[in-house]
Amino acid sequence: MEDQNNSEESTKRIIDEDGHSHDHLAMLLGEHNINIDHLDHYHHEHGQAHKTVSYCPLFKGLTQAEHDEFLDRNVKEVLTYKKGDTIFMQGDPIKYVMLLIHGSVRTEMITMEGNILEIETLEAVVPLAPSFIYGIDNKYPVDIIAVEPCIFLKISKSAWLDEMANNRQLLTNFLSLNADLTLFLTNKLQMISLKSLRKKLATFFLEKTTVERNSFKLKRSRTQLADFFGVQRQSLARSLKEMEDDEIIKLDGRTVKIIDRSKLIRE
Repeated sequence: MEDQNNSEESTKRIIDEDGHSHDHLAMLLGEHNINIDHLDHYHHEHGQAHKTVSYCPLFKGLTQAEHDEFLDRNVKEVLTYKKGDTIFMQGDPIKYVMLLIHGSVRTEMITMEGNILEIETLEAVVPLAPSFIYGIDNKYPVDIIAVEPCIFLKISKSAWLDEMANNRQLLTNFLSLNADLTLFLTNKLQMISLKSLRKKLATFFLEKTTVERNSFKLKRSRTQLADFFGVQRQSLARSLKEMEDDEIIKLDGRTVKIIDRSKLIRE
């Protein structure tokens, strides 16, 4: 019976993809009166997988001891937000390192035409706007909105800098994360610069598929997809219908199937 209880207890431990147990973090959150199980009720209701304090690229390669000691030194304040809360507005100063450890957020901005342009959806565990934290004009470049209940660790910028100065792996991970973000923003800018919505859609569909795997499922609704491209929903619907009528793609709910890849490339 004791072995069975130990086995059941071990299955409840939170282990990330890099092999880190997050029991220590769960304990620290408890000390801040954060009830993970209560927040996870949202995920169970929406049929989503458990996302609590999942893998963080910033901690890749760190030992369990380094991971836990980092938390002991830096978890001084924990913030929670409800679904739909605006966490930061574009132009707000970045005063702390905000590490999203639970939930997901949407980043967006308003275009000159007044449309909402969605930049990306971030899922835990990631820091907000890492490339802008230590800039001279360190302000949030986008609005940040909670897609679901979220938990953040609020960490001093100077403390984070000291941590990186004393741990080469942590510094390397931070630089790698910023490099990946720069590449993403470059690709996003390239897509935005395309004049035609059909060209934007073609680029998006080509990135999501290959010759061998010619279909994929959209993670966004049509309204969210319109926000992603910074256009009105009616414009998106019209372009998608045109591409279907031209037998370039076929839509089935959120599934997109590429019918003629050569036509898609020529868009």
